[in-house]
Amino acid sequence: MLEVIDEGVSAWLWPGGSTVLAVLFIYGVYRIALGLVRKLSEPGSVLRLFLDPSTRAIGAVVCLLALSISLNTLPPDLPLLSSLQQLTTLSLILALTWAAVRLTSAIGEVIVALNPVLEGQWKRARKVETQTRFLVRGLNILIVIIGAGAALMTFESVQHMGASLLASAGVGGLVLGFAARPVLSNLLAGMQIALTQPFRIDDVLYVQGEWCWVEEVTATYVVLRVWDLRRLVIPLQWFIENSFQNWSRNNADLLGTVFIWVDYTMPVEPLRQEFSRLLAQSDRWDGQVATVQVTDSNDQAMQVRFLMSASDSSRNWDLRCAIREGLVTFIQEHHPDQLPRLRARLVE
Repeated sequence: MLEVIDEGVSAWLWPGGSTVLAVLFIYGVYRIALGLVRKLSEPGSVLRLFLDPSTRAIGAVVCLLALSISLNTLPPDLPLLSSLQQLTTLSLILALTWAAVRLTSAIGEVIVALNPVLEGQWKRARKVETQTRFLVRGLNILIVIIGAGAALMTFESVQHMGASLLASAGVGGLVLGFAARPVLSNLLAGMQIALTQPFRIDDVLYVQGEWCWVEEVTATYVVLRVWDLRRLVIPLQWFIENSFQNWSRNNADLLGTVFIWVDYTMPVEPLRQEFSRLLAQSDRWDGQVATVQVTDSNDQAMQVRFLMSASDSSRNWDLRCAIREGLVTFIQEHHPDQLPRLRARLVE
């Protein structure tokens, strides 16, 4: 046993040492080239956006490729050479898959960086970002599936198994399709959303009674940031099958309302003047809409609606709260007798 080990070590001593030196030399050249590229390029440039996220993956590919070439040049009678070549091929396929995923993600980041959110162009920028996120994640899933299949095909037992699986591909396909239906439906829904654009990154949505923003879009679900910093995680298929409100589909402008119930003896004109004064003092009002109307009445009081506009949902909410507080204070101070009251008559 010891003699066999000694023979194997002596047989691998020179070829193994030369292979290790070749891999180290190639890796050193790669690191030097990488340092030169980083030195000659700016941190925010397109080249750096490609290079920085994929440095380790590309380094692994370079080293494994050099190792594979070196092993193929060695004498074929070396012990354990075929097993080492198979392991190197398997590792190279996994490294190539890793590098492809990192480069695809980097392409998405470059596209997003080249389309920043500028004044007057936010709609186009969000559309590009949302479509890019969907497509990049879909491509990454496809790359991982292809890479995993290529890695499994390096084993002879898997290749023989594949021939037998082809005979039962019909039944197996039905079973696999039924089992993977939720995942596939979400992937198809993601592609449909990417093409039709019912919402974009940072859009304001009203979903399931919650006022929220689109924070993150993945290949299978959407993360919504609620106004109180909670997160809603909703599958993509839900947006295809259910209706929801998009408050910033074409623009972020919104109309806000404040309803106040007052007694029939309350004159509307003082409320209209106070409403105009409060709007003029507020920096949240965009100066577009300001309307006061009596919209409802019952046997005890009448309802006055105050309609106003703001540039986005957050400003609209703050403006409504401020106007409501100001109008209630005005009625309390100047017309306290005109608050809603219950009329009754005493009968002996």
